[in-house]
Amino acid sequence: MRYVVLDTETTGLEPREGHRIIEIGCVELIGRRLTGRHFHVYINPEREVDEGAMAVHGITDEFLADKPRFAEVVDEFFEFIKGAELIIHNAAFDIGFINHEFALLKGRSDLGEVRDHCTVLDTLLMARERHPGQRNNLDALCKRYGVDNSGRDLHGALLDAEILADVYLAMTGGQTSLSLAGQSGEDGGPGATAAEIRRLPADRPRTPVLRASAEELALHAARLAAVAKACGGPALWQQLEPDADEASTRH
Repeated sequence: MRYVVLDTETTGLEPREGHRIIEIGCVELIGRRLTGRHFHVYINPEREVDEGAMAVHGITDEFLADKPRFAEVVDEFFEFIKGAELIIHNAAFDIGFINHEFALLKGRSDLGEVRDHCTVLDTLLMARERHPGQRNNLDALCKRYGVDNSGRDLHGALLDAEILADVYLAMTGGQTSLSLAGQSGEDGGPGATAAEIRRLPADRPRTPVLRASAEELALHAARLAAVAKACGGPALWQQLEPDADEASTRH
């Protein structure tokens, strides 16, 4: 399955009020790995950026003045996302803006709406299901899952898409690579990625449990007694070992 992690920045909050997209950032995931392919563009919205929005992303009208219009980049953008599952945090916001931009392109009925060409996974809804009653914005999820977002002083579509990709992988599979020796391994050996590790089948025979014999237990007790005598107190094993009453409650 091909996934595209997507984020946008806009001139304001409501496309119904004439607000437009000013930045799109996308990164591609295949087989739970970033492929290195990405789509990133700044867009001239043909209107001013609200002060509140500018405070969030820091993108000014002057910076956008010489950037392409959406109509000039739509074909490349559409080809990048078409057929993919889009991973978006608070998807309703971004999808609403993209659909609005599509609708403004008269004569491009082939574009329709995003969900005509892509499936959509909303990581905000996923996070709310997994962590009800907690903060689930991107910064909070980075902290919860140990994702580095130290470079995120302001919102930026491409950076946020890259961070969201890491958060999504952590949310849906935890560890995404295993490197014990700093090298890529084969057949599940040291340095193998998660995709290369061979999982044991669930219906495999149960591992036999070999219990110590009475003679072995006696030798063990004698050894602990010798350690205690030499140290002038109980061995650590004896301190950690539950007494008979406690042990009986566990069975």
